[in-house]
Amino acid sequence: MNPEALSAALVAVITPLAEARREGAASDLTAADLPLERPKNRDHGDWASNAALKLAKSLGVNPREFAAEIAAGLEQVDGVASVEVAGPGFINIRLDAAAAGSLAKTIVDAGAAFGTSTVLADQVINLEFVSANPTGPIHIGGTRWAAVGDALARILASQGASVTREYYFNDHGAQIDRFARSLVAAAEGRPAPEDGYGGAYIADIAARVTDAHGGDLDALDAPAKQEAFRELGVGFMFDEIKQSLHDFGVDFDVYFHENDLHASGAVTRAVDRLRDLGHIYEADGAIWLRSTDFGDDKDRVVIKSDGQPAYISGDLAYYLDKRERGFNRCIIMLGADHHGYVKRLMAMCAAFGDEPYVNLQILIGQMVNLLREGQPVRMSKRAGTVVTLEDLVEAVGVDAARYALTRSSTDSNLDIDLDILQKRTNDNPVFYVQYAHARTHNVGRNAAAAGVDRSVFAPETLTHETESALLGALQEFPRTVAFAAEVREPHRIARYLEELAGLYHRWYDNCRVIPLGDDPVAPVHQTRLWLNDATGQVLRNGLTLLGVGAPERM
Repeated sequence: MNPEALSAALVAVITPLAEARREGAASDLTAADLPLERPKNRDHGDWASNAALKLAKSLGVNPREFAAEIAAGLEQVDGVASVEVAGPGFINIRLDAAAAGSLAKTIVDAGAAFGTSTVLADQVINLEFVSANPTGPIHIGGTRWAAVGDALARILASQGASVTREYYFNDHGAQIDRFARSLVAAAEGRPAPEDGYGGAYIADIAARVTDAHGGDLDALDAPAKQEAFRELGVGFMFDEIKQSLHDFGVDFDVYFHENDLHASGAVTRAVDRLRDLGHIYEADGAIWLRSTDFGDDKDRVVIKSDGQPAYISGDLAYYLDKRERGFNRCIIMLGADHHGYVKRLMAMCAAFGDEPYVNLQILIGQMVNLLREGQPVRMSKRAGTVVTLEDLVEAVGVDAARYALTRSSTDSNLDIDLDILQKRTNDNPVFYVQYAHARTHNVGRNAAAAGVDRSVFAPETLTHETESALLGALQEFPRTVAFAAEVREPHRIARYLEELAGLYHRWYDNCRVIPLGDDPVAPVHQTRLWLNDATGQVLRNGLTLLGVGAPERM
């Protein structure tokens, strides 16, 4: 019996009880109204519900007495072994072994589809992440967003959402000019400008521009020379960024150029739209957005008095462009230094007539610190001033890097111990989970050699306490994925996988799939092979959602 079936049974039992107390009035209860959770203490059963406590006041009943009525009804449901009432009205449900064990076959039969759903089918999502300026390699903070963003895209898509991965290519503004001046300085053998960019990568890009340019760069005047280095240099740098991301397992559907917003008249269209809505005014020769009407701490200049667009103008145009492309959810992943932007962006969203935190969602990621021998790793071999994506991958590999970056909430600072991630021990969380998956395949290979197959499935034989615990965790996978998608938190998948791996290792130590000695193959061995393979499938599905490999041998 899966959670959905048990929830349906709970609704079926409670509905007539509620209608009787409402003097026949129809009840519109759904599974969402009746909480069903896994108890932390397995001695309390397989499932628990506080439905009686939740409904007692509105029905005018004693919650414990109402819980007893619910328990009596649930005990008549096929697959339910026993129901107990605890405390003021909690309901603890225990399934019989066959009902609980049937999940193993369900998982194996579903394969890669186990854990997927269509609950987010109405969401057309634009997920913008990384969006690092094309002025240098991706630093460790951007690398965290690459791992988390790609995992979030996978999780959202698994729940039926239509997801477009988008990279906002910032090729308009002062930082690009500083980058171009730095390239020119490197080509001419001069130090980088005071406000420019340093590091070996600048010299590398400058040399590539010199080789690629069709004419004599030294024959150009200063503005033309800088423009040549800007155009070619930005292209070379961005090609490197895209290649680094691709090697990291992250590819984007759309690369959106900021410069296009200004060249296409998108800023003017956004201002006109907001003016039509009554949210634009002019003062001191500038054009303003009346953002204080929507919770911002001050109104924002959109077009400055000199006619130049202010920074927020690009945000207005870009958001409107996304909405006009048909996205009803725009998720933007920003670094910790952008925390102050959230209020103004939500005001912008509301000014366009949308719902803040629904049509527009902002995720803020905190800093990442790399440690080696307990000390911070601060310098990149190539970038000189920051640690980059390539530095992390070179140190620990793609799988370990992606897993380490996604296993913690982005709300908190993240310390990554490179020494631990390089170990092939259980101290290394990605090794721990991947080894569990590899072990399921090893069990499968050994079972085949011993003549144990899946031709028999007898779920009533799965009675060991470690089997109950393992099945309970497997049952939670679809709900874990759905919740991770709902709250936009991929780390919940990683933490789930670590718990599942631990339960599997304990089961492996206690329950044999292969008969001992000359004992014959029995249904319990064959059924345990189903459970073994079901666990491997869920571990594989979860790792895939994180963009991490699931090796069959280690």
